[in-house]
This record gives sequence, structure tokens and C-alpha cells, in this order.
Amino acid sequence: MNSLNDVKDILISTLQLEERAATLNEHTFLLGSLAELDSVTVINVIVQIEEHYGLKFDDSEINGNVFATLGSLAATVDQKLAHTNK
Repeated sequence: MNSLNDVKDILISTLQLEERAATLNEHTFLLGSLAELDSVTVINVIVQIEEHYGLKFDDSEINGNVFATLGSLAATVDQKLAHTNK
């Protein structure tokens, strides 16, 4: 599964990044690079991802590496989906 576009759309919507949407790709750095992404908005993004996919993340599954880039966040979602669908 490739959730990159969905995760990108969730980020754009949650962080109100519409003006920069065209510049976001799998290599876009997130945590520490997007001023809009802080500890509160990380939680909001996770909640939106959980609701969109019907997933539940444990706190231990969320760390700085997950939010390093848009690609790493999407890869985490893909791994969670693959594990959930087994």
C-alpha cells in the first residue's frame, strides 16, 4: 500500500499548508522544519491518520524518526496498515 498522497493531504489539511502543497513530497522534512508542526499538531496529525485509516497508534510507535520526512510518516502508516491487514 502507498499512503503517501493521503498522508500528504492530511498534513496539508491539518496544518493548513495549502499554499505550500505543491512543494511537499516524500523527501520534505517535517519535524523541526515545518513551523506549523509542533507537539500539539503532531497529535492532531496522528488523530486524523487514525480516523482516516481506522488505525490506532500506541504512543511508543510515534517518535521523531516517524516525523522526519513526509516519506517516513507515510512508510509508518503503510507498515501499520500491512500489519493490521494480516
